[in-house]
Amino acid sequence: MKNVYITKTAHFLPNQPISNDEIESRLGMIDNRPSKAKRIVLRSNGIKTRHYAIDDKGNSTHNNAQLTKEAVSKLFDEDFKEEDIEVLSCGTSIPDNIMPSHASMVHGLLNVGSIELNSASGVCCSGMNALKYGFLSVKSETSNTAVCTGSERLSSLMLSKKFDNEVESLKALEEQPIIAFKKDFLRWMLSDGAGAFLLENEPKGDTPLRIDWMQAYSYASELESCMYAAGEKNEDGELKPWSEYEPEEWLSKSIFSIKQDVKILDEHIIDKAGLSTKNALEKNNISVDEIDYYLPHISSFYFEDKLYAELVNRGIEISKDKWFLNLSRVGNVGSASIYLMVDELRNSGKLKKGDKILAMIPESGRFSFFHVLLTVC
Repeated sequence: MKNVYITKTAHFLPNQPISNDEIESRLGMIDNRPSKAKRIVLRSNGIKTRHYAIDDKGNSTHNNAQLTKEAVSKLFDEDFKEEDIEVLSCGTSIPDNIMPSHASMVHGLLNVGSIELNSASGVCCSGMNALKYGFLSVKSETSNTAVCTGSERLSSLMLSKKFDNEVESLKALEEQPIIAFKKDFLRWMLSDGAGAFLLENEPKGDTPLRIDWMQAYSYASELESCMYAAGEKNEDGELKPWSEYEPEEWLSKSIFSIKQDVKILDEHIIDKAGLSTKNALEKNNISVDEIDYYLPHISSFYFEDKLYAELVNRGIEISKDKWFLNLSRVGNVGSASIYLMVDELRNSGKLKKGDKILAMIPESGRFSFFHVLLTVC
């Protein structure tokens, strides 16, 4: 079968970077009170700036499909035009609509005729599921080109006004109007943006990256949900979906907010990252000595040393000078994060022919992991 190459990369980050001191003025304060979680979370995650697709009044500047379209449009030039797209494969955690699909909405914004579409769901791994679809399409010679994307537009769900009804409900019950940490935590973690790759069956252009393999693992059969939205956890750990709540509860319980069980996250994410990395390298017969760059998508610098120690414990010591991270500058952009990392590294001028890049993408939704090996051609 054909080799598959990433021949172009692009990204789009909306509006000006938002510093830590500006977050609450942009997202708003819940119940007009400064968050008690903010200082603790920001100190741990190490993020300095991020991007939001909202203006200083909380009004939308871009929806998810528009962010994705902006990234895809940056792939076009004299050598690759809109009409050259054969497959459009898009991944995101939370699309603009339940229906139509995210890829359909992005396609609708592009000046292109009838093409094949794929919409990948999930959390951070949805961007890699989208990439694998395009990879397999080109590799099997079903298509010659595929555009793959990862994007997130989460700021609108983190606005303080989205929690007003829950706060009022708590006050009516004479309870403290304090939003649970599992919801407030993520208001200081997540960012908006999109990334895009062009996949072709020839190593065209500057610094093409051959996709050698993509290996994925899920541990959902062992572990309960950790990061979720449009539902709530029961005492037994199972999720009760939004459709089983009364409409008034959607607001009074902030059912559609994004939540994360940080206790389960801390207990399992590093262990499974180490296990899946070891399995992926062994299955594909790759030694750590062959790796020139390591791109781990970590949601917080809190996990950096923990991940390094776990890999060393499993006999996978990748020295820190090989790690490439941009979390502090762009924030955690979920399914788009690895696209942004590859794009930045590819355009850094650091890469040379033959370099091997190992990317690791974890997803805490119900603990899934993607590992990708790229070679500079």
